[in-house]
Amino acid sequence: MGHEEGRHEPQLVDVNTAANYLGVSPRFIRRLCSERRVAFFRIGRHVRFETADLDAFLEAGHVRPIQRVSR
Repeated sequence: MGHEEGRHEPQLVDVNTAANYLGVSPRFIRRLCSERRVAFFRIGRHVRFETADLDAFLEAGHVRPIQRVSR
């Protein structure tokens, strides 16, 4: 079987790589998992994250500045 054209190949990373990607500790990543605040895959005893899900988590927490109107 070959790869289908245009098919998305997920980029899976482990806890330590996810922590580095987000700039946080591995402990924080594990807490996000236990609180189900970030999507993840469980492969046996291993936990893996798709980088697109980590990007979505970041975007969901993005706070935009207030645009003030000059008078």
